[in-house]
Amino acid sequence: MEMTELISRKAAIRNSVPSPLTNHNRTVMVLCVKPANANPVFRALADPTRRAIFEELTRQGEQTVHALTRYAGVSQPAVSKHLTVLKRAKLVRHRREGRETHYRVQPDALAPMVDWLRHYGAFWRDRFDRLEALLERMEP
Repeated sequence: MEMTELISRKAAIRNSVPSPLTNHNRTVMVLCVKPANANPVFRALADPTRRAIFEELTRQGEQTVHALTRYAGVSQPAVSKHLTVLKRAKLVRHRREGRETHYRVQPDALAPMVDWLRHYGAFWRDRFDRLEALLERMEP
């Protein structure tokens, strides 16, 4: 790969614009999704313990760190670290009440992930529809 092509690909990704690439003498368009919005959410939910904590908060509503620690089966400092990652991704909010910290889910923070999935869901539906049409034309 030439340096100018690599630079143009990086610029296209950074600017979230279609980038023309060649693949076996064919020009294809690659739609780049700006990673800044969805990535923190994906990263936060990639860990199974964090995902379980998020799901527990979604099911049970607001809970204290102590309740989440009992549920998660890991130490309280580990739960606190997981909650910090979820807070940075804006997936949970907290409030202090005396000595307790209560956490609750922020479902609106899932919007970038939902948008990303919607975009690629439409992309793959279109691809499968085209494949189905091609296969129907090929049938004897």
